[in-house]
Amino acid sequence: MRNHVLVALILPLAACTTVKPAPIVNAEAYARAEEDVNRATADSLAAVDAVLARQKISYPQTRRVGLVEPQFGVPVADPYRWLENDVRTDPEVRAWVDAQNAVSSSFLATLPARAPFKARMTDLYNYERFGIPVKKGAHYFYTRNDGLQNQPVLYVRDSLSGPGRVLIDPNGWSADGATALAEWVPSEDGTKLLYSIQDGGTDWRTVRVLDAGTGKLLPDEVKWVKFSNLDWAKDGSGFYYSRFPEPKAGGTFQSLNEDQAVYFHKMGTAQAADRLVLATPKRADLNHVAQVSDDGGWLVVTSSSGTDERFEITLVNLKNRAAKPRVLVPGFENNYTFIGNRGSTFFFVTNDSAPKLQVVSLDIARAKPVAHTVIAEDQATLEGASMVGGALIATYLADAKSEVRVHGLDGALQRTIALPGIGSASGFGGEFDDPETFFAFTSFNRPTTIYRYDVKGGQASEWAAPKVAFNPDDYSVEKRFYASKDGTRIPMFIVMKKGLDRSGGSPTVLYGYGGFNVSLTPDYSPTRMAWIEAGGVYAMANLRGGGEYGKAWHDAGRLANKQNVFDDFIAAGEYLKAQGITSPKGLAIDGGSNGGLLVGAVVNQRPDLFDAAHPAVGVMDMLRFDRFTAGRYWVDDYGYPNKAADFKTLLTYSPYHNIKPSVHYPPVLATSADTDDRVVPGHSFKYMAALQAADPDGEPHLIRIETRAGHGSGKPTTKIIEESADVYAFLAKFTGLAVGPR
Repeated sequence: MRNHVLVALILPLAACTTVKPAPIVNAEAYARAEEDVNRATADSLAAVDAVLARQKISYPQTRRVGLVEPQFGVPVADPYRWLENDVRTDPEVRAWVDAQNAVSSSFLATLPARAPFKARMTDLYNYERFGIPVKKGAHYFYTRNDGLQNQPVLYVRDSLSGPGRVLIDPNGWSADGATALAEWVPSEDGTKLLYSIQDGGTDWRTVRVLDAGTGKLLPDEVKWVKFSNLDWAKDGSGFYYSRFPEPKAGGTFQSLNEDQAVYFHKMGTAQAADRLVLATPKRADLNHVAQVSDDGGWLVVTSSSGTDERFEITLVNLKNRAAKPRVLVPGFENNYTFIGNRGSTFFFVTNDSAPKLQVVSLDIARAKPVAHTVIAEDQATLEGASMVGGALIATYLADAKSEVRVHGLDGALQRTIALPGIGSASGFGGEFDDPETFFAFTSFNRPTTIYRYDVKGGQASEWAAPKVAFNPDDYSVEKRFYASKDGTRIPMFIVMKKGLDRSGGSPTVLYGYGGFNVSLTPDYSPTRMAWIEAGGVYAMANLRGGGEYGKAWHDAGRLANKQNVFDDFIAAGEYLKAQGITSPKGLAIDGGSNGGLLVGAVVNQRPDLFDAAHPAVGVMDMLRFDRFTAGRYWVDDYGYPNKAADFKTLLTYSPYHNIKPSVHYPPVLATSADTDDRVVPGHSFKYMAALQAADPDGEPHLIRIETRAGHGSGKPTTKIIEESADVYAFLAKFTGLAVGPR
């Protein structure tokens, strides 16, 4: 979500009951479903036996409970509530996970495409790749992966073209490669490095400090950091960070995240001595992200209560600790994202009076600063801006592809940066007085290339280009538009191998997200490329709810408008089949997190349209999402389950609550992870238990639960390849994509 997988235990059979087809909403329907089963004829039972013989899948028994809760006059059943319990502490949940993984692993191992996919994905991952350099002092810090390393390694160079030396190699931190280097920030002079450690995919971070010259680990350590920026004091005396209180025993991976506060850690001291900078005990729901101003005189604290970009900006005077914090932008009404400052003039990206965003300045020397437009709103959507090389560099989205423009501080357009094609550009960080910056460019058929850009001269040059095991020019990237249910024009990227026989259409993976103001833009994936290389088509729809066209596009796909997202995705599938791009029985859908919700919802609404589905780490119980970890933030997009109007809307599409026993659903492979403390795995556990119960004799409905992995970030290369080979082999099986050895 935006802002800013087990020890084998056997569950005793006495603790289980055989799962019967049942809905999840109405308790009275339970009895009716059981009566239907009891009245089944010999002919129908014979048909069921034939299906079972074909599928050869016997699902683990899942205990169901008779839990029904009235909500706003509606009886809501939750027979698998116990699967919300933490797999680390509940033996029954652990046993269920092991049993489900055993069934899934046995099935996935039989898929003919799995071995060739794994081999080819390994080949496609095996190339040298770099991250965007960060320059501090005369030093250049960057990440590099030599190909198949589980985690990227952090390097430093003492000159632009000098040799790199290893600063941090996280690959030795754990035997399974699941402990990752997360955020990292060099000090202003480049002599020290502040970095965070992510273990097993969790959102929690442990922060450490390294001497960048010697590589020596310093004693400073800070814990319970999550959803935090890290920023040094300009003199290197310490750093600012945000943390939550230490969770109660047993609540580390499931309890709500509340009472975040900003602290300053002075180098050489214990965390217990850290100075509290800003807290809001009367508003436990607020998050606070701190950033030091360019001149070092102010701490700019951005506060929010959810995923919506509605911020309050508070200034903390770092030169006068006795001064009270000053609220610069009150009200939690608009997006105000700090770019930088020149003296008392502070620059922000904002959607205040500009739905597609603009750049404004505020003079904090005034008692009541007034926003002045610097770069006016454009037809393209402003994604972000930076102050580097004496200029403002603004990155835009034009129909979900990047455009980059260079402006003076007065807003005057100086030039547009030429990009290599349709794709995504990111980066452009650096110092205002330094004429060089770096950016990355990627597209569906082009792995990330790092460029150095001379802001003064306006010249871009390759700094690190990948050498890959395929020819990017063998693949086409096309942008199309199609009409959704209500006639809205929706953009979609379509990627395929050039010269592909399109006479009968091709097996296609359709990907979507549609939420939280997140824009889907072209990027390269080695695992996805294996699918395209094998003759599959990849389509990515830019659904409403995203940020591709600004605030109005986001608003059109959230809260009471959420059904628009599902309609957009369904229309994309219909378009792909109608246009002959997709084969008649070859449409698979894919999405993660909010996209997992998307996949679950549309499978329920149009099981006839989709031929296979992969919901990853999905939000599947829309009536209880706000009770775990970061779920409370998502009410901005989903609404409040405890409010009648929102409850009514949520119940119409909640994947867990809309599975029906009379429906045969397409093959579904859900994926989740035991350490996902963003979208807790109980969402996927309950969803799959309900799906298996409702359609036990239909197509395969499986769940793959990764160990020591989370919502996605920090996952080691080996786990990515293993999981992706399983997923794409499953989708290939049920869409008819023939994958053989190369």
